[in-house]
Amino acid sequence: MIKKGIILAGGLGTRMSPITKSVNKQLLPIYDKPMIFYPLSIMMLAGIKEILIIVNKGQISQFKKILKNGENLGIRILYKEQIKPGGLPEAFIIGEKFINNQSVALILGDNFFYAQSLTKTLQKSITLNNGAKVFLHPVKNPKSYGIATVNNNNKIIKLIEKPQKTKSNLAVTGLYFFDNNVVKLSKQLKPSKRKELEIIDLLNKYRLKNKLKAEFLGRGGAWLDAGSIEDYYDATSFVSTIEKRQGFKIACLEEVSLKKKWIDKKQIYENIKFYGNCEYSKYLKLLIS
Repeated sequence: MIKKGIILAGGLGTRMSPITKSVNKQLLPIYDKPMIFYPLSIMMLAGIKEILIIVNKGQISQFKKILKNGENLGIRILYKEQIKPGGLPEAFIIGEKFINNQSVALILGDNFFYAQSLTKTLQKSITLNNGAKVFLHPVKNPKSYGIATVNNNNKIIKLIEKPQKTKSNLAVTGLYFFDNNVVKLSKQLKPSKRKELEIIDLLNKYRLKNKLKAEFLGRGGAWLDAGSIEDYYDATSFVSTIEKRQGFKIACLEEVSLKKKWIDKKQIYENIKFYGNCEYSKYLKLLIS
């Protein structure tokens, strides 16, 4: 059972420059909430209460202003700095003490996920004890992503980064589940031409041992890499549309915690005071009215 999760919220955010010259992109708003709320809510929906957030050097205080140490959400949040971008598997090396030889989930801080049965799928995924699992989702432009080819049994038979030619359109999203070998295997990786450790190389180590599984968001599910301007605004538009039409909030952290009985109404009152008079607070009031 996976009880620990890492959110990788570092990076230079160059695709969104000059906006990101003064603020970490994961603190930018997607509609009415900071981007970091969305990947954090995924971890919480999965049932993960111990979370490490990896940020750029000097930015821990910015994240603590909004998330604190998680006690207001009934969870535990730790922070670590990434001195410079070194590739996604570096998250496991930075978080080695946090992982402490246990299985772990990883989500990228700029990834947005939405699906009808997402909570059930996540809860199934954290039961992983052996091997690794990735979430796949079809895309129109496979050249821009790590692409997986699966056989008729949904077994991953090939992984390639940004292929020029491929028959598959299944992108490897930024949500991963790994067993306790992930730190050791990450340390064995060699930097690529861009001088970073590559997640595809790590996944291939599991695939070659026949220990890599695929999971799917399902028809109607949405996945956006909100690290580009276009997808960032697409995510904002998507959240705005869903919330206005259906009357609930996506990635309301307090709602997740309340349903899981990690916090009570008293804590929500405290959080309302913290946020102040805003639409988010009004929604929290409805939860406890």
